[in-house]
Amino acid sequence: MAGHERALRRARLLLAEGERPGAGKRGSGTPGAGVPGAPPWERWLPGARGWVRGLGRQWWCLPPAVLLAVWGESVLPLIGGAAAVPLVGRRLRARELRRARERRADAVLALCGVTAAELRAGSQPVQALLAAAGATGGLGGSEAAVRAAARFGGDVPGALRRAAREPGADGLVGFAACWRVAVDSGAGLAAGLDRLEAALRAEKDQREGLRAQLAGAWSTVVVLALLPVVGLLMGAALGADPLRVLLHTPAGLGCLAVGGLLEGAGLWWAARVVRAGEAP
Repeated sequence: MAGHERALRRARLLLAEGERPGAGKRGSGTPGAGVPGAPPWERWLPGARGWVRGLGRQWWCLPPAVLLAVWGESVLPLIGGAAAVPLVGRRLRARELRRARERRADAVLALCGVTAAELRAGSQPVQALLAAAGATGGLGGSEAAVRAAARFGGDVPGALRRAAREPGADGLVGFAACWRVAVDSGAGLAAGLDRLEAALRAEKDQREGLRAQLAGAWSTVVVLALLPVVGLLMGAALGADPLRVLLHTPAGLGCLAVGGLLEGAGLWWAARVVRAGEAP
């Protein structure tokens, strides 16, 4: 009985010590400890990081424009930076859409391979398709519709063709054709999917090889875009004041306008040539 009372007293002492002010100091391991007394920057720094990550990368055109505006004592760099934001944003969105299409094409390629493997393992076509769809995500946003058609005896080829309308999912048209032929004529679905996978993989390899060959052309475009900046830096290193001449004299403003037009036309033309080479 005495031991029980001693245990109760020890528990009360521990609880009282935990409730005293300052018991949850930083480093004590208590959840949320140290938050009230934390330095101000530790409280707003995570929010600032999230805000910066939420900004589109096109907005990073503005800080260099601000620096040039301060250095050159002119508002023209700010106008140029603001005009570059939508153009750069459009370019970044186009690149992100292209990458999304490629990821979807890779998922369709994996869908064909996994479905064929499931069929060889003894699964029924519907079971193989459902398992492959869950493992690869190759059906994208149309997965629910295709699953419903497969489970309840609907038009699976039609659902696959509708899913193929999404960007990058063109390979599902071939999948639908293989499914239709297998159902109508009894041909092996696995063999057809193997041939489809081989064709899609060949297209992917060709696309990647072409992109590797055009990497040098894109490097040339980047070098052409940076040449005016190099010229300004060289002029400043030689003791001249190129920004003052360009931004505060009639001749400099004329050269800036003509040079900007020629630079934009050259970049547009070079990018058009490279994109024409990338087109299938």
